[in-house]
Amino acid sequence: MNTPKARKRFPLVAMLIETFGFSPALASAAALFFAFVCLLAVLWIVRSSPPHKLVMTSGPEGSSFQRWADAYQKALAKHGVVLEIRPSSGSLDNLKRLQSAASGVDIGFVAGGIEKDQNLDGLVSLGSVAYQPIWVFYHGATPVMNRLSQLAGRRVAIGAPGSGTRSIALALLQANGIAGAPTTFVDLDSGAAAAALLQGKLDAVFLMGDSAALQTLRELEHAPDVQLFSFVQADAYVRRNTSLNKIELPEGSLDLGNNLPAHEVVLVGPTVEFVAREGLHSALSDLLLDVAREVHGKANLLQKRGEFPAPLEHEFQLSDDAQRYYKSGRSWLYRSIGSFWVASLLNRILVAVVPLALVIIPAVRLLPTAYRFNIQLKLYRCYRPLQRLERESFGSLTAGRVQELLRELDEIEKTVGRLRVPASFAERFYSLRSYIHFVRERLKATATTA
Repeated sequence: MNTPKARKRFPLVAMLIETFGFSPALASAAALFFAFVCLLAVLWIVRSSPPHKLVMTSGPEGSSFQRWADAYQKALAKHGVVLEIRPSSGSLDNLKRLQSAASGVDIGFVAGGIEKDQNLDGLVSLGSVAYQPIWVFYHGATPVMNRLSQLAGRRVAIGAPGSGTRSIALALLQANGIAGAPTTFVDLDSGAAAAALLQGKLDAVFLMGDSAALQTLRELEHAPDVQLFSFVQADAYVRRNTSLNKIELPEGSLDLGNNLPAHEVVLVGPTVEFVAREGLHSALSDLLLDVAREVHGKANLLQKRGEFPAPLEHEFQLSDDAQRYYKSGRSWLYRSIGSFWVASLLNRILVAVVPLALVIIPAVRLLPTAYRFNIQLKLYRCYRPLQRLERESFGSLTAGRVQELLRELDEIEKTVGRLRVPASFAERFYSLRSYIHFVRERLKATATTA
């Protein structure tokens, strides 16, 4: 006679059946649930991966914003992140792009102090990355101008539309009572404005690094009939406008050989904020701030070493990830592992696995104990009446009483037969059945002698 082959089951299902005594259906359901949870964890790990591409809005060609963007692009490429750079007219243009979800822009530089009456919902700051002084050049053989109010009635280039220069220049002029005629405001980009000033078509120009090329600034600094305006009232400007900073240029700091400037010049200007759309991946936020330290952390004419990036909060709220970064830096994984992507993967695995482990491990420890106690309780319930029957079998019993006890024993045996006991309790289960057999034989022996 051929014995039927045991049905092959998934190892986890077989383990649940043999260890806990689950029915095949219940064991299969438990195994499927466990597999589903694991699948969800894997899908979360895959879908929560940082994007491989970011889009940055920068500034005009040659501007400080554009130079910084190029440096970011090279640094991020080392970590396998592609940075797409989209030139712009300057800070205001950058802000508009960041405000529009349809633009596809993720990050950008925005000079402080231009956000008045702007909707900043959905935007966060990763910190300030540099000082951005406003440079005012004017015609004059000697530095005779020391107040912006002296520009009243003159022809002044205030920057191209979309630039931070224009917004700040208008604010500074309005603070000096200049809001229009008889003063002529000219909308020109930095290159055209500088050329017009050199040709005598303008009396003064406002320039800022977000929209002016470095070469343009150098050209005006060395022009013999052009002077750099010094904000002798800088302290007053800074007090009136908290987004501005006082910046001092010592004599000869721009050109020692030609002693430019010929005297100390005081400038004012905001800091540049590194702005991102809400939802920027936390791992990319940390990576961008690492790159910001590399790009902006060096000492230069306007700042000290390590002064930027800094958690200076102005109109934009500092993101939670940026706050964490400035307090404690990168996580241990990112510091210990050279590859950004490997560290990111391990970090996501930990985030997915640790909460599951905190639930599953105690459950795995508790469930077998609870289940074992439940099985033992069922077996003990059968042992108690058996012990009572055994004790009675040692006394003097009538034939009728013996038959009653045997009937009780049959009921106990039926109850034991209905028990579902896992293989791990097989020894105790068959010991119980042996005990039943022992009591029956004892009762039969008593019936024979009665």
